[in-house]
Amino acid sequence: MPGVFVPFALAAGFSLLSTATMASGPEIREFRDWRAGCDNVGHCTALSLPDDEDNAIAYLRLDRAAGADAPVRLVLRVLGDWKTVSVPLRLTLDGTAFPATAEAAQVGTDSGTISLTFQPAEASAFVAAARKATQLSISTPDMTAHVSLSGSVAAMLWIDEQQGRLDTPSALIRKGSGSHVPAALALPVITAKVPDGVLADDAGKALAEAVRQEMLRRDSDLCEDEETLAALDEAWLLDGTRRLVGLACSRGAYNVTTGFWTVEGGDAATAQPALFPSGAGEMMENMLVNAQFDPKTGRLDFFSRGRGIGDCGAIGGYAWTGDGFVRTHFSMMGECRGIAPDDWIALYRSTAK
Repeated sequence: MPGVFVPFALAAGFSLLSTATMASGPEIREFRDWRAGCDNVGHCTALSLPDDEDNAIAYLRLDRAAGADAPVRLVLRVLGDWKTVSVPLRLTLDGTAFPATAEAAQVGTDSGTISLTFQPAEASAFVAAARKATQLSISTPDMTAHVSLSGSVAAMLWIDEQQGRLDTPSALIRKGSGSHVPAALALPVITAKVPDGVLADDAGKALAEAVRQEMLRRDSDLCEDEETLAALDEAWLLDGTRRLVGLACSRGAYNVTTGFWTVEGGDAATAQPALFPSGAGEMMENMLVNAQFDPKTGRLDFFSRGRGIGDCGAIGGYAWTGDGFVRTHFSMMGECRGIAPDDWIALYRSTAK
């Protein structure tokens, strides 16, 4: 029985957004050693969890967009202390050589990452082999790593179900003669409004300080009242009358939680929470982690780290439209296993202008 990954079950170790914010919208599903999720337009990802015992981190990422003709993309990542730009890999499935002919790419001594993209025929062969195989092994003269296939078939079956492929020729796992597969949805188009001008530094600091004092007056527990946090407070111009104020409300080892308020003119008494909607548009809060507003684009992005190296947590963003903030993207990784943020499972995407 697959599990539903609730990111805030991990909140004892770190804060992402809030339980309420993620209580609705797309979710990540647990399938033993694999995780799977789909975004708002039906693009789905299945991701293996690296083995903690290996001397190198290795994982597989399988992606497929919605629609009957969407191809399967399968990528192997191997992270290690590589000394050369080209590292030959030997792949085996339960001890049997796996016929991977794709060339390793994006190998660099700086990132130490090998990325191997499988050809379509190899990806299909892997999907077929995963029904019986238990482990993909990767080896070089200096390294051995493993990818568990436990849960991979269930993850792919779940993706087939989410994309309406069950019992059709395009299904990954449960194929059939059915002919109807829902078409892919179009990405939402978000038009960000660039703020009208720039707020002078002195005016911004003065407004932020006034709003901090106003928040302390309203609720002394809302933000921690520390000088080191107050030094991080900022304010930006949104339009002719409205300002955005960000107050650093708490700090951990590698996370700073900022609360955002909109203010009419320079009057701190008018401060109202700048609400950031969830994917379902139901639950909203004004607190984000490691967030930064860019007045040149009207975009506000955040990166909540599960631990210092940033291999788990949540990444997302919002755009100011002139009427409020709307979500632009969101991806996350609950387990801290060395998976790069670019490979985290996307739960929301858009085209932002």
